[in-house]
Amino acid sequence: MKDVLGQAISEYHQYISAGSRQGGKKTRPGKLWVNNKYGPREEMPVDVYFRDMEKMPELEWNALQQCKGRVLDIGAGAGSHALALQQMDTEVTALDFSPLNVSVMEARGVRHVLCQDFFTLSGQQYDTLLMMMNGIGLAGTLDGLRKFFTHARQLLLPGGQLLFDSSDIAYMYEGKPPTSGDYYGQVLYQYEYRRQQSDWFYWLFVDRKTLAKVAAEEGWDTQLLFADPFDQYLVRCVPK
Repeated sequence: MKDVLGQAISEYHQYISAGSRQGGKKTRPGKLWVNNKYGPREEMPVDVYFRDMEKMPELEWNALQQCKGRVLDIGAGAGSHALALQQMDTEVTALDFSPLNVSVMEARGVRHVLCQDFFTLSGQQYDTLLMMMNGIGLAGTLDGLRKFFTHARQLLLPGGQLLFDSSDIAYMYEGKPPTSGDYYGQVLYQYEYRRQQSDWFYWLFVDRKTLAKVAAEEGWDTQLLFADPFDQYLVRCVPK
């Protein structure tokens, strides 16, 4: 799979880094597009991966404040949440499967970085597993979400927690999502950057009721920590 997102993040980092150096050559980065199966493509602003703490929304602030002990930031992207946790004197490891993203995080000052797929990670355990910006979407499908819970349990120390946000996309169906066929929150996406396209992949948006049901069936308790008027929410899940 082409690392289209990693290329976009890497070139944006090079652009802002050149701007901070006197006489640095600046090559303006391209636009990152997200293609989908339900409508026109949408632009994904790459600068959101480089936010500092002051620009993070309330939901993410809440999540950072709930982190405890050793933290694994899963799908860390450009490392903004890991950097924020470092500023809060929290022990954090940033995990991403993109070598380009890992290089950016190291250049930005993230002290502990792993280049690996979450589902292949083993031999290490943490007090908090953190996933921001709908990072739980990497599960792809509801079956994938069950597999995610199984693997996450192996990575948690006793008394550990899983923190993540997601959203209900029923609004895309005017509040009346389909009840037959595949779950409506399993969305097919494709990244596009400088005419390079990634493979198509499923990304999961799970509503709170469905999440609570799947989590309970897999042996997890779920606690709602934050919700906004746009059906975005933050939860804590702990193994029973």
